[in-house]
Amino acid sequence: MKKEYIIPIFVPHLGCPNSCTFCNQKTISGQAKQVTAKEVKETIEYYLSNFKDDNKYVEVAFFGGSFTGIEEEVQEELLQAAFDFIKQKKVNSIRISTRPDYIDKKILKKYKVKTIELGVQSTNDYILARCQRGHTFEDVKKASKLIRRKHFILGHQMMVGLPESTKLDEINTTKSLIKLKPKIVRIYPVLVIKGTKLEEEYRNNEYIPLTVNQAVERCKEIVTLFNKKNIRVIRIGLQNTNTIDEPGHNESEVVAGPYHPAFRQLVESSMWYDSVVEEIKQFNTKVKLVQVRANPVNINNIIGHKKENIEKLNQIYDVEVKVVADEKIKPGHFKVEILKTYDECINVN
Repeated sequence: MKKEYIIPIFVPHLGCPNSCTFCNQKTISGQAKQVTAKEVKETIEYYLSNFKDDNKYVEVAFFGGSFTGIEEEVQEELLQAAFDFIKQKKVNSIRISTRPDYIDKKILKKYKVKTIELGVQSTNDYILARCQRGHTFEDVKKASKLIRRKHFILGHQMMVGLPESTKLDEINTTKSLIKLKPKIVRIYPVLVIKGTKLEEEYRNNEYIPLTVNQAVERCKEIVTLFNKKNIRVIRIGLQNTNTIDEPGHNESEVVAGPYHPAFRQLVESSMWYDSVVEEIKQFNTKVKLVQVRANPVNINNIIGHKKENIEKLNQIYDVEVKVVADEKIKPGHFKVEILKTYDECINVN
């Protein structure tokens, strides 16, 4: 099986017709200036020189901004720079990110663009207008159908905790996106970034961001819905950078919001915790010590960030848990075995 590598190229705010209330792409990407074709080539060469695997699949991804909104001449220059590596068989494909209202039948196919991600954020038109997105859910539906019809891989990006957005709004967004059949999804809890309209609203007490726990609870329900439909969630939370960090930490541009450097692990660990608790509750006896066997790839999430799951099970249910790696168990599955019940403890005493 080939190891997948992504080479990220950030084009901050390039192609965007307006500024959403929550957005400062130059901060989010950690890049203040626009990228050139020369820099694209240099970035690709740098990443390729650091990839170790011979059997690999490499994709160049243009993130940020709205790629298909860029002047066609600039699009051509940036894509050509990446395409040169495809011709040399050093890169396999190209991915772009754009707005739903900037997709038309002139999507570039000749440069081996394989995946197109749409910044949807919400499917609620009121919330989209509230955040000054400048497009509607109807634009999302039209763009998604066109992308799939043209045989690109469709990706969606959604946000959790937008102004006036409720948990129900976000569940409805998830269900609406599922109907559009994306192959991949990114989920971003809203952070309050310096220099945005949202920062003003936050300072004026007009916007209250989610806590980390609130964001985790919402995201795990959303991830569960996507998982049930075999839609791959490829990111949960913004990538940690010098500027996307704990509020008040060094160069961080994050003012407030549910930032955590291991946010995805918090979500997935919480999902595992719920599953293990549900399994333990099925036993027709009060247990004192259980063993959880799972594939090695799942062990860290079962234990939880800083052993949080183990401690919660002990504090809330008075159950001690031993976690054991077992390669015979398929990834995503686990087995719980009783090692000691309370009755046994009482009898011993």
